[in-house]
Amino acid sequence: MDIRHPFISNPKLTIAYGLFWILVSTVLVLIATLVNGVPLGNSVVETFTFLILYALIGAAIWYVIKFSTLEDNSILRVILAHLIAATIIVFIWMYIGVVVVKAFHPNARQWLDHTVLGRTVAGYIMYVGFVVFFYAVNYYYAFKEKSKNETHLKALVKEAELHALKSQINPHFLFNSLNSISSLTMTDPARAQEMVINLSQLMRYSLKHDQDEKVTFMRELENNKLYLSIEKVRFGKKLNPVFAIEEDCMKAEIPNMILQPLYENAIKYGVYEATETIDVITHCRLNGNMLEIVISNTYDKNVLSKKGEGIGLRNIRDRLQVIYGNPHLLRIEDNNNEFTVTLNIPQKQK
Repeated sequence: MDIRHPFISNPKLTIAYGLFWILVSTVLVLIATLVNGVPLGNSVVETFTFLILYALIGAAIWYVIKFSTLEDNSILRVILAHLIAATIIVFIWMYIGVVVVKAFHPNARQWLDHTVLGRTVAGYIMYVGFVVFFYAVNYYYAFKEKSKNETHLKALVKEAELHALKSQINPHFLFNSLNSISSLTMTDPARAQEMVINLSQLMRYSLKHDQDEKVTFMRELENNKLYLSIEKVRFGKKLNPVFAIEEDCMKAEIPNMILQPLYENAIKYGVYEATETIDVITHCRLNGNMLEIVISNTYDKNVLSKKGEGIGLRNIRDRLQVIYGNPHLLRIEDNNNEFTVTLNIPQKQK
């Protein structure tokens, strides 16, 4: 529990508090002097001992509130604590006030005889006002702290979700690559060795950027070209990657490892079952504050293939939902012999 006084931790509140009481005191002095005809010196002394002095002593009520909360104490104990605190504060306030009045007020005894009882009652009433004020301040600080903690918690949950989604990609891809290497070790050891080297470089990139949620499109493209080179070893001439990338796309930011599942999907449902060369074409353009990435591939519609949205595409939708709050940034089109995936990535305005 933070027990620091808000006047210490928040200078703006301290200034506002002081200005408020100075303003109120000035108004009362002017009324007493101009309307009631009280000498200026007397009205200043009376106002100081009544308001300014109480405002200074009353600041201590904050600690009574902090150590007598309803969450930790019964209502009876809270009321008792405030009664004791009010009595102590009113006594101190009255005592110091009497000393000041006797020292500076010309008619001190006469003035005190007529105001002691009224001021005592007023002291308890003002205590209630200060309690309400400091409870409001305490509630505001508690609400602010709660909002801050909730924001931090949401950030942690979001980070955990993203790491969980990423963890679905790497094992999935690794499983497919190891299967390919396994099949090549007996038939073509040289190509298997090449694939192992490329795979190690790809996994090194994946581990290096695992903590960075976003990277430039250029880096992500280089990573996926490496991935396609691994698959090229596996499929040979059947796979033909084609890139049509506009220059201004290169510095755009996209979530890392978000393109690889799209290429995996194109290979799984296009290249894998093909008997002829399949072009996997990547178009990219920057349209205002939206980066549009289109990956398309032809496929043989006469070959029976699995339908449905695989784990890779579902993973992308989930990540888009977590990062941008919009799962519809991914659009899929199937035109009988061509499969097209369009990915729109919002960019920050510059």
